[in-house]
Amino acid sequence: MPKKYNTPKRKIVVKTRMTGEEYADFAERAKFCGISQSEFICQAIENAVIKPIITVSPVNEKLLSAIGQLTAQLGKIGGNLNQIARYLNENGVPYNSLSGDARSAISDLTDLKFKILQKVGDAVGNIQTLKL
Repeated sequence: MPKKYNTPKRKIVVKTRMTGEEYADFAERAKFCGISQSEFICQAIENAVIKPIITVSPVNEKLLSAIGQLTAQLGKIGGNLNQIARYLNENGVPYNSLSGDARSAISDLTDLKFKILQKVGDAVGNIQTLKL
């Protein structure tokens, strides 16, 4: 009587190449577990934790320095705008229209800083491969 497995019907065949040592290790592991090589592979795939490969580029020191200076300047400008907005809010009626403008400028500045950092990340990534 043939063995019956409690597995779904699988129709797709996957081929791979192994060294003699890899195959011997693979076959021994499947035999030790008491399952077919096919079932061993399927279970290994289901339970495997494979870390992705992240790619980054070598970073130009001048570019890093310029970005650092730019973000520092954006931070200082944002701080100044916050102080202006606080002053306008505290001093009331004559400055209410200006406080809205200051808040809008702070928002625009924050958005600009985010976009710059995002563009830098896009420009610097995807060149050199590192394994985690």
